[in-house]
Amino acid sequence: MNRRDAIRQGTTALAALLTARTASAELLQQAATHDWSTLAADYRLGDSVNYLNHASIGTMPRQLAGLRDELLRVCESNPWLYMWGGAWEEPREDARRAAAGLLGAKPDDVAITHNTTEGFNLLAQGLPLGAGDEVLFSSMNHAGASVCWEQQAPRRGFTVRRFEFPVLDAAKLTAADVADIYLSQVRDATRVLVCPHVDNIVGLRYPLREIAERAHASGVEFVAVDGAQTAGMIPIDIEASGVDFYSTSGHKWIQAPKGTGLMYLRATSREDLEPMWTTWGQGRWADLARRYEDYGTRNLAEAVVLGAAVDFQVALTSRAERRLRLLREYTQAAVGASASLEWCSPQSWADGASLYAIRAPRLVAGDASRSLYEDHGVVLRPFGGDLNTLRLSPNVITSTDQIDTFIRQVEAL
Repeated sequence: MNRRDAIRQGTTALAALLTARTASAELLQQAATHDWSTLAADYRLGDSVNYLNHASIGTMPRQLAGLRDELLRVCESNPWLYMWGGAWEEPREDARRAAAGLLGAKPDDVAITHNTTEGFNLLAQGLPLGAGDEVLFSSMNHAGASVCWEQQAPRRGFTVRRFEFPVLDAAKLTAADVADIYLSQVRDATRVLVCPHVDNIVGLRYPLREIAERAHASGVEFVAVDGAQTAGMIPIDIEASGVDFYSTSGHKWIQAPKGTGLMYLRATSREDLEPMWTTWGQGRWADLARRYEDYGTRNLAEAVVLGAAVDFQVALTSRAERRLRLLREYTQAAVGASASLEWCSPQSWADGASLYAIRAPRLVAGDASRSLYEDHGVVLRPFGGDLNTLRLSPNVITSTDQIDTFIRQVEAL
């Protein structure tokens, strides 16, 4: 096949690809207008599984999984064309534009990554830090936003300080309390402040704008946020928040293919940030967040499906948030009515999220989690130590019957 034929074939395939993505989005939007049980039927979860662990790893609707499979098939029909011939360049940029809309950002400020952890490794390796500089975060940080700093600190000369967050008090903390706790820890040496948007332990929501404004006013140069538990769950306006960096994953609440992620990098904050991936094209994208992507040989089909997954979330946005809030309030009421369970997360939706911690004081959380899974197919996340909780993170397809069943099962242990 000569180059002209290849270009012609690529153009035809591009049109088919865009049609397929549009058809998928329309199908998903149509499903979203039905009741939640109808939508639940569009997932591949096993009948014996009560899946309450979307905060660890989420699910994909059948239509999105089917689109991914079809794009992989198309790619294998002419790998050179679809990887290097430019046929999927515009669909990838379309996915970037959709993702930027979800985050409340400009497309030029968004990089398509593989997961949240990649974004923090980029910062730990590429920010201009050295002797006398401090990176600050709390015990609520996920390992993916923490270990990279600790690994790089001895080599590059900066210091890392982790302070203990009063997680046992989470049920009574307000957004203002959270901001005060973090800002009380800032020192003259603190150049980077890292925090979650919503933590993965008790689901406490952080007031990003207040934290960013106060941190910057106190001399902190960079505020970096772990957004793994928010993108696709609650509305986000990154530019208005004032944070410098925001990293998230596609495989949780966005319901995109595993191995996809997003990174927001404010233009003025990335001026001195060195890329982690270095290859032939850095100069070409020098002024764009795309400079920080691994844009060599990668799974472009999944990057494109990420865009379709974002379309799905946008179609669900207002209805999904109402649904998640209802499930949270339903669970909170059920726990409150139980003589053997305790609610250990923020009291209100405004301060919380669709992940919450429940304690059964007479049980060891790890043992209870194993029993619930082995005997009943319940999938959730236990946390041990003094917290000793079971973390639930339902998504819109979770039913109140599944919540009721879980409550009965854990009470019976």
